[in-house]
Amino acid sequence: MPSGAAESTGKGFTSGSATQVMAAACRRAGLDGDGARLIRLGENALFRLAAHPVMVRIARSTEYLDSVRGEVQVSRWLAGEGFPVTRVVDDLEQPMVVEGHPVTFWHLIEESDRKPTYGELGGVLRDLHSLSLPDTLTLPQYPVLDRTDRRINAAVDIPEDDRVFLRKRAHELRDRVGDLRFESEKGPVHGDAHVQNLMVDKNDQVILIDLERFSFDFPEWDLMVTATEHHSLGWQTPEEYGAFVGAYGRDLRTWSGFSTLRAVQEFNMTTWLMQNVSESSETAAEYARRISSLRNDDAPRDWNPG
Repeated sequence: MPSGAAESTGKGFTSGSATQVMAAACRRAGLDGDGARLIRLGENALFRLAAHPVMVRIARSTEYLDSVRGEVQVSRWLAGEGFPVTRVVDDLEQPMVVEGHPVTFWHLIEESDRKPTYGELGGVLRDLHSLSLPDTLTLPQYPVLDRTDRRINAAVDIPEDDRVFLRKRAHELRDRVGDLRFESEKGPVHGDAHVQNLMVDKNDQVILIDLERFSFDFPEWDLMVTATEHHSLGWQTPEEYGAFVGAYGRDLRTWSGFSTLRAVQEFNMTTWLMQNVSESSETAAEYARRISSLRNDDAPRDWNPG
């Protein structure tokens, strides 16, 4: 088996294998990867370099290469528009593929002591959705359930019955989404628009990050995330959600299609977490909590953020 073949399927994507890829990518880029710190392991691995003001982002497999190329293009477009967005390091090959993993390098954002607010998230989305795409940039539709099958097939340490249930639920959700009638015009969509994908820099500027699901589609897909977190999970206070709605100018919960989008978001949150059940007992327990409540649509969603 050639080097990296296991990683090309997305299987075995652990903190250890991601660290090896990061080190090899840094050597190819002429950067010092010693002492790099793993910040996050989810759909991607994210490392902060110790020797340079650079973040290294590693995707699970080459199946994600098109979306990685897209986020590089979107970052350059938004930066050119003066939009506050995470920026790629321009003098490096972007992206490079190392051992079956697309790798990108991003300028480090020096964070301030405060966290972004839900009102700021609403404002960023309002401004983003008002932009017009240039003719030179072609974006895909919002990938509603595009990673579902590969997540379910690649997941380890989950009961086979979960796999059967999730495949059935995905089929049902695709049918429900196909019946939706959206109220808005299509435009640029972030695709994973939660408050954790904002950062506040040392100049107190709010910056949009994590562009891999950027799309040309209905803005409802962006509003879905926070509306579900509030409605189903209670992760925001009424005041926080009110600030989000006030800044954006719309409460998605009043739309007849919200129940379908809420179901999609809950499903995606569960299958995203499922990828890392072998990483810790805490992750495994949270996945078990989520999958159990998905089996009963009326069950409370007492989920923990993560």
